[in-house]
Amino acid sequence: MNIMDIFGGKNVFIRTVTYHYTGRLVGQTSDGLLVLEDAAWIADSGRFGKALTYGYLDEIEAYPDGRVVVGAIVDVAEWGHELPRMSK
Repeated sequence: MNIMDIFGGKNVFIRTVTYHYTGRLVGQTSDGLLVLEDAAWIADSGRFGKALTYGYLDEIEAYPDGRVVVGAIVDVAEWGHELPRMSK
């Protein structure tokens, strides 16, 4: 089973070694990088449980074109909220 089998087409919250991201998972490269649409870099998630439960994030920077490829992944969780598209 791969990550696309679990989260493909869903909104996700991704933690990497250094950053956090939200977006809709639309692909995975052959070397394990994840492709997101409607993506945002999350500079500060605040309390992690609060973010996942209520969708509240302290600091957001949306990608202008919405697409990004992410690597160095620590974990992926389903994001059961609208994807943030406005910077704050």
